[in-house]
Amino acid sequence: MSKEQGITKDRYMLIPRTMILIRRGDEYLLMKGAPTKKLWSGKYNGLGGHIERAEDVITAAKRELFEEAGITADLWLCGTVIVDVNEIGICLFIICGENAQGEIRESNEGKAEWIKKEAINHLPVVEDLPIILNKIESMNQNDPPFSGRSFYENDSLKIIFS
Repeated sequence: MSKEQGITKDRYMLIPRTMILIRRGDEYLLMKGAPTKKLWSGKYNGLGGHIERAEDVITAAKRELFEEAGITADLWLCGTVIVDVNEIGICLFIICGENAQGEIRESNEGKAEWIKKEAINHLPVVEDLPIILNKIESMNQNDPPFSGRSFYENDSLKIIFS
């Protein structure tokens, strides 16, 4: 089956992940990374993670949201960003959400918190978070998804949206 799909070791491969950004008025639900995390310890980011085999994007996002924060919400695909890492990249599915239901609980990933949009610039955040939040700020559920590409140039993060 791999051969028919053109999958070979010399091709660029992508790992699928979700980034979930739930809105509540002028606040976003963000995760402050647990001190024990290898990546982004103590930094704020959207919730999310890997898409597991046999999951579609929204199912994975619902699972991650419940695992990391203990809540549910109305979710939709806002866009995709291809993150150029090395030989293997990340296909980051940006999932937006509203109408969060349930009581937020802490997980081993960190602590989910409602953060006002204007406070985000004064917090330790994962570098791409403010750029992606600005992109989705005015998006609605019926808007077509965007696509983008994330990479470093001269040690500076660039995200280009098409």
